[in-house]
Amino acid sequence: MKMILVRRFRVLILMAFLAACALHLVLDLLPKLERSAARPSGEPGCSCSQPAAEAAAPGWAQARGHPGGELAAAASAAGDAGWPNKHTLRILQDFSSDPSSNLTSHSLEKLPPAAEPAEGAPPGQDPGVPRPPDPAHRPLLPDSGTRGPVPPPGLSRDGSLLARLFQHPLYQVPIPPLTEGDVLFNVNSDIRFNPKAATGENPDWPHEGPEDGFLPTGEAAVDSYPNWLKFHIGINRYELYSRHNPAVEALLRDLGTQKITSVAMKSGGTQLKLIMTFQNYGQALFKPMKQTREQETPPDFFYFSDYERHNAEIAAFHLDRILDFRRVPPVAGRLVNMTKEIRDVTRDKKLWRTFFISPANNICFYGECSYYCSTEHALCGKPDQIEGSLAAFLPDLSLAKRKTWRNPWRRSYHKRKKAEWEVDPDYCEEVKQTPPYDSSHRILDVMDMTIFDFLMGNMDRHHYETFEKFGNETFIIHLDNGRGFGKHSHDELSILVPLQQCCRIRRSTYLRLQLLAKEEHRLSLLMAESLRADRVAPVLFQPHLEALDRRLRIVLRAVRDCVEKDGLHSVMEDDLGPEHRAAAGR
Repeated sequence: MKMILVRRFRVLILMAFLAACALHLVLDLLPKLERSAARPSGEPGCSCSQPAAEAAAPGWAQARGHPGGELAAAASAAGDAGWPNKHTLRILQDFSSDPSSNLTSHSLEKLPPAAEPAEGAPPGQDPGVPRPPDPAHRPLLPDSGTRGPVPPPGLSRDGSLLARLFQHPLYQVPIPPLTEGDVLFNVNSDIRFNPKAATGENPDWPHEGPEDGFLPTGEAAVDSYPNWLKFHIGINRYELYSRHNPAVEALLRDLGTQKITSVAMKSGGTQLKLIMTFQNYGQALFKPMKQTREQETPPDFFYFSDYERHNAEIAAFHLDRILDFRRVPPVAGRLVNMTKEIRDVTRDKKLWRTFFISPANNICFYGECSYYCSTEHALCGKPDQIEGSLAAFLPDLSLAKRKTWRNPWRRSYHKRKKAEWEVDPDYCEEVKQTPPYDSSHRILDVMDMTIFDFLMGNMDRHHYETFEKFGNETFIIHLDNGRGFGKHSHDELSILVPLQQCCRIRRSTYLRLQLLAKEEHRLSLLMAESLRADRVAPVLFQPHLEALDRRLRIVLRAVRDCVEKDGLHSVMEDDLGPEHRAAAGR
């Protein structure tokens, strides 16, 4: 009798195991069955759009680096079966003259090119004709710091405020001459990319321009590189992009118009973000719209529980460019079709399963994250259109390592505790004795970042990053600005504490702030003109624009207080030559 019971128990265990296996198989097949059953006969859906996306980007690598050090996101999403093999694209050759450099790799497939129109060809030169041979390992895009007073691309000479601002001598100060160690990537201008090889002679590749922009040898001309790659190649020790780099304006257009071929969730974080891959292999971080322009952050919200705003990311890029810091990667707004451009192209099962139709018959999804990802915080379209920001990725970390630094004036992120800088008025003296703030210009960069954050009202600057190749003598990157522009009726003076404690500022920064406070170059009007070019304009609610002028006066007053207390020479770091000081009227 005992043996019979044991046998029956074993049979029950085996049946339970088989039932569990069958359940897992059903759950795996259910999304495909639901998706094919949910669409009418003949309507394009996931089962047909995914192969098209795969054909457009065969062998595409799992991820490239992007703002905020969020590289691991795409790698996480790439774990599903069927994700393209990242070892099939071996196109990029010799990004560095140093064989031991991490930039020289035989598997640099994460930066495939695209055959796009030649946008940067010199006047009168056919982009399909080879250029005269140049010295090897020079920057692909020449430094524009020595050029004359030419407005940035997209700005006319017809009297626009932005055009006149960028013609001012303060916006014509050249950067130092670039050496091989001052550019992020050293590229031999004779090395060509062959997108046909990258796509396996894929007929769906979007060829444009005369003869598809190819040389007689079958190689792509330099000017047919995709704009995201031109942006990456233009990065140097002193700036994320030059004032007159035409690839930046072209990249902004790409972010708003390029076909989306793949979508994956970014892992981690309190709120949902998506990694979008385009037909030209570019990638961007998508932050969806969570609240309307006129909604202010409730007064009882802590800064660390506030929503991230997509329009703040867009406005931060334009503000950073107007201040002439140029330390924010390009960001553009876009209306996205949640059905065709997210649900039907994603291979992220966890993301796909969170789509549903709301009682108002709108398409919604909520994804997975640690805080604002639930049906109560779902993102819904009208009926399936959703607005968001797209921030261009920085180069992949395997090609250009970045170092993450803790902001010395980081907040406590606690409901009751205060950070050390909030209780110690002499805190800056301690910071200035700590590397790298003791010998480099890093402390001045932090002051620039402080002013930038105060103008936006951003209290969430906990870390910042630099490119490892340039060591400590380089700019800091202004990443993750989504918690700016939350309150137009309140000026958070605690953000200015670093400037008030250290009483240090670059002369060039101070003179530009003074210029932007003048009526003919008023910051709010400049921002309004710059933001009008975005596809989701108006980007900022009018009171936020007016708050910029008010906060700018507060910054200038804080600097004047420092000068009265410590003297002009102690406060100002003179980074301008005599000719630029004279031209600026100082």
